[in-house]
Amino acid sequence: MRNFICIWFGQVISLIGSGLTSFALGVWVYQLTGSTIQFSLIYLFIELPYILVAPLSGVIADNWNRRWIMILADIASGISTFLVAILLYYDALKIWHVYLAIAFHSISEGFQIPAYHSIPTLLVNKKYFGQVNGMIQLSLAAEKLLSPVLAGILLEAIQLKGIILIDFATFGIALLTLLFVRFPKHQLNIKNKISENRPWKEISDAWNYIWRRPGLFNLLMFFVITNFTIGLAQVLITPMVLGFTDVQTLGKILSIAGSGYFFGAILMTAWGGSNKKIQRVFCFEIFLGIGILLTGLRPSPILITVSGFLVFFSIPIIMGCANAIRQVKVAPEYQGRVFAIWGAIAYSSFPLAYVIAGPLTDYIFQPLLLEGGLLSNSIGTLIGVGVGRGIGLMFILIGILVILATTIAYQYPSIRFVEDRLPDIK
Repeated sequence: MRNFICIWFGQVISLIGSGLTSFALGVWVYQLTGSTIQFSLIYLFIELPYILVAPLSGVIADNWNRRWIMILADIASGISTFLVAILLYYDALKIWHVYLAIAFHSISEGFQIPAYHSIPTLLVNKKYFGQVNGMIQLSLAAEKLLSPVLAGILLEAIQLKGIILIDFATFGIALLTLLFVRFPKHQLNIKNKISENRPWKEISDAWNYIWRRPGLFNLLMFFVITNFTIGLAQVLITPMVLGFTDVQTLGKILSIAGSGYFFGAILMTAWGGSNKKIQRVFCFEIFLGIGILLTGLRPSPILITVSGFLVFFSIPIIMGCANAIRQVKVAPEYQGRVFAIWGAIAYSSFPLAYVIAGPLTDYIFQPLLLEGGLLSNSIGTLIGVGVGRGIGLMFILIGILVILATTIAYQYPSIRFVEDRLPDIK
């Protein structure tokens, strides 16, 4: 457990640094272009490269030293951040440079995350998997809690150049923790029975592992749907809030709302999700949908902060419980590949959400609720009229979709009883 905590600490610091840069670059692009489409492309380049490399990275995670995979991935991410800093120093940074750097960082994460999520099986007793996944979610909470408000302050104080240099330094801290940790000797090189096969065969075996277990497969399909809705909300929250307030207020809203992730992760770390983790998934998916729905009701910083808190509070519990289920039900020699395939498929709906969010907003929903718009005298009397209120309507519909999808998924016994029907790993 001590070795995992050391690795985890380095990842916390690195995630905060990456969060600073992501927030600052997003604001930079949106203020430079004023385009929701250009802004949403940032999220597309965050997710799409990861999805494309994840299946191959899972094969590598199952056949190579997972610690060194993470070390090399951190080095690669640090290089991309350093190059952005150089371009900024010479005032040569363009929007396409931002997209390219984000894509390169995404590829690095595509190799790092399957290895990172497979490490608890090697270093931690399975009875602590719930708590360990709570810690992983807690690291994401630190990013969501601290990064927006710090970035809002630092943009005024040291501008984008200084923020990127801080991010580069945090990669160094993560790298040092990985270099310091040593895995037990017999766990350094994982050789599974099919390691001699070609990569595509190993990827196929991982897919078949999921396909032959209806509980895992149907749970995966459920996350494909809910991730699509989360992707829409993720990319639209910044344009919606900037429609009625400034960057500093946006940073405060996201930071306070993001504290919900922190408290949700603390709860998951201390509680572990109980024995019936799938029930917690369903329960907090409903809370997630309610929070998204409330976010769109009015252009109120207080309402958006409170509803955002509920959304962020729910996510680490959902993800922590789902990850713990997978870690207990998937054989260790398959975990790198299965987790990578799972991530690639589950996250595949994010790019679709990012691609359609901009056009849906700019060409359909925004015009509906502008002054004189088609819905300005009907729905507009309830949720408001003006810039950003079309996005508010989208949030309401997204929340309803999450609640509906969760209700339908609960009707499938293969999902509802996944913990009972699939045997635990030995």
